[in-house]
Amino acid sequence: MTIYTRTGDTGSTSLNGDVRVDKDDATVEVCGNIDELSAALGLVRTEKLPSPFDAILFRIQQELIAFCTEIVFDLEKISSEHVQRIETEIDRIDSELPPLTQFVIAGENRSSALLHLARTICRRAERSLVKLCRTQKKSPLLNAYLNRLSDLLFVMARK
Repeated sequence: MTIYTRTGDTGSTSLNGDVRVDKDDATVEVCGNIDELSAALGLVRTEKLPSPFDAILFRIQQELIAFCTEIVFDLEKISSEHVQRIETEIDRIDSELPPLTQFVIAGENRSSALLHLARTICRRAERSLVKLCRTQKKSPLLNAYLNRLSDLLFVMARK
């Protein structure tokens, strides 16, 4: 078996094994953005991070796989517990930070800059999900998850 199939050479791809859609389909766009976000988080994880950031980011990468499974197969994978867990992490990290008094400009150090980059990719994924939800019914927890995730990445970058 080879990695290439040539079935996508004409601009279509398979979503769930038998359904072919254009590569610029809204569902493919969301999953592509989520894939890019996961890759960015993987890059962040190669940095020296405060404990337990690596474990949190690895768990999120696993949840992003579940996220795409829910998008493609309409299986409920992201729950309110996922959103709550992120909120708890945000609150814990934010409680250790000084209050914000000005806009944050990325680039204080490499780890922080990479977290900000991942945050902006997360925001793009969120925007593409909003667009998808205009034509397909998806759980509102998916929007909440990405919204909280970008907030978590922001406070992690500040830390």
